[in-house]
Amino acid sequence: MEQHIDIIKDADGKQIVVINDLRFKGRRSVDWDVVEQCLKEYIGEYAEITETSDMVYIGSDFPDEFVHSKDTRTLKGANLYAKANSSSVIKELLEIATNRTFSENFEKKHAYDAKYGWYRYDTRFALPVYDNDGELVRYNVFTARVLVRHDQNGKLYLYDILRIKKETSKPLEQ
Repeated sequence: MEQHIDIIKDADGKQIVVINDLRFKGRRSVDWDVVEQCLKEYIGEYAEITETSDMVYIGSDFPDEFVHSKDTRTLKGANLYAKANSSSVIKELLEIATNRTFSENFEKKHAYDAKYGWYRYDTRFALPVYDNDGELVRYNVFTARVLVRHDQNGKLYLYDILRIKKETSKPLEQ
C-alpha cells in the first residue's frame, strides 16, 4: 500500500511526519498480527537520523517488540491507533528523530543485542481527523520515543517506538 506522506515543520521549526492515509481505522481493536506483518517488510532496511547521521538498521526482532512490548499493551484509544498507524512510516520517524540520549545496558537478557547500551530519540507524527461526513477537519500530532539498541557488532538497531502520546498543543489545521 503506497501512502501519501509529508515531512513538514511546525511553527517552532520542529519536523513532523504527516500521515495522510490511515492504514488502521475504526474504533474497534487493532489487529496487531496485521501490524506485525507490515513491520516485517522493513527487516533488513535502514534509515539515517538526519540530526546525528546515525545509521539505524531494522532487525528481525523489531516487529515482535513493537507489537508485543509492555508499552504497546498499556496504550488505549487514540494513542493505540496512533502506534498502529505509525507502523507505516518507520523510516521517516527515524529520519526526523532528535534529542539523542544514551543509557547503559543493565539487563542480562540484552547482554549481546545491547552490549554497548541504548539510545533514545524524540520523534513526532500527525494523523488526520475526519468529521462524520468523511471531511478532513485537522491533524492530531503525536510525540514518541524511538528506542535503539547498540549491538555487539557495533551497529544500531531499532528496538521499539515507545511512549506515543497525543500532544496537547494546538493540532495542525488543514
